[in-house]
Amino acid sequence: MQPRQLLPNLTFLDLYPPTADAAREVLSSLSAATPHLDPKYFYDEQGSALFDAITRTPEYYPTRTETGLLREHAQAMARTLNTELTIVEPGAGGCEKARILLDQWQPRGYMPLEISRECLLDATRQLAPQYPQVQFQAVCADYSQALTVPTGHQELPRLVFFPGSTIGNFEPVARRTFLTDLRQLAGDDGFLLIGADLQKNPARLHQAYNDSAGHTAAFNLNILAHLNRRLDCGFDLDAFEHQAFYNEEQQRVEMHLHCHRDQHVQIAGESLTLSAGTRVHTENSYKFSVEDFSRELVTAGFQPLSCWLDDEALFSVHLARAA
Repeated sequence: MQPRQLLPNLTFLDLYPPTADAAREVLSSLSAATPHLDPKYFYDEQGSALFDAITRTPEYYPTRTETGLLREHAQAMARTLNTELTIVEPGAGGCEKARILLDQWQPRGYMPLEISRECLLDATRQLAPQYPQVQFQAVCADYSQALTVPTGHQELPRLVFFPGSTIGNFEPVARRTFLTDLRQLAGDDGFLLIGADLQKNPARLHQAYNDSAGHTAAFNLNILAHLNRRLDCGFDLDAFEHQAFYNEEQQRVEMHLHCHRDQHVQIAGESLTLSAGTRVHTENSYKFSVEDFSRELVTAGFQPLSCWLDDEALFSVHLARAA
C-alpha cells in the first residue's frame, strides 16, 4: 500500500488491522481461562479523548511529570544526540509530547504510528503546517505488529520515542521482545528515548487509576463500547464495573472489568457467555526501579546514556543508544 499525500509535508499510510482479525483475537482472548482484552482496544476516537481527560486529572501524575522532564531536559538530550535525525513514535496518540521535541530539536522527520486513525489524522493535520521543515509520515497501525520504517525515513539516524510508561503495559517476556524490536527499529546508529513509571506508595497508585471524576472508569468501560461499535458485540456496559488495584507481588497496577450479571454476546459469528462474577483483565501497568529498567535496556541491545527523574522520583525518562 502506498502512502497518500495529505499536505506538502504530510503523508498518511493506512495499515489499520482488518476487522476479521480483530474479531478472532477478541474471541480468543475472552474465551481464555482468564478472560482478557488487549489494551490496544482502548483506543478509538472516544478512548483517545477519555485518556486525554485522564492525563489532566490531579490524581494522574505520569503525564504532567514526564512532560515536565521533557521540557526541562530537551536541550540536554539534544546535546547528547548531536545529530540530525528522524523521530519515530509508536503509539503516538495526539502527539502532544512529540511537540516538545519538535520545538526544541528541529528534527528532519517525524513518523507517528497510532492505531486510532481519527486521532492520528487530527493531530498530524494540525502539527504539520506548524513545522514546515519537518517531513511527517503518519502511519495508522498496530505498532506491536508493524515495527518497520517505510521508505523515505531510512536515510537519517532514528530516535525511537516511546513515552508515557506504555512499556509497563507489556508482560515481562513480551516487554523484553518489544524492547529488542525497538532496538531493531532504531537501527545500528539509532537512539531510544523512553519513559518508565517508578515504584512508589501503593496509595498514590490507587488514586492515579481511580480518579474522583471517573475518567479512568469510563476509559476502561470504553474498551467494550469500542468493540460494540467496531464488531457489533452487544456488550451491556451497565453490567460491568471498573476495578483497579496495585498487585504488590507483581509490582503492577491491574485494571479489570467485573461482570455482575450474565452477558451473552456475538463475536466473529460465535456466541460467547460471560457469567456473573467474571473479571475481564484489561490492562497491567508495571512499575520499575531505575536500575532494573536500565538492565532491561542493556539486555535489549541498548547502551544507557542518561536518565532523568523528577524531584519526587515518581517517573523516569531514559535516553539510550544502540549498542
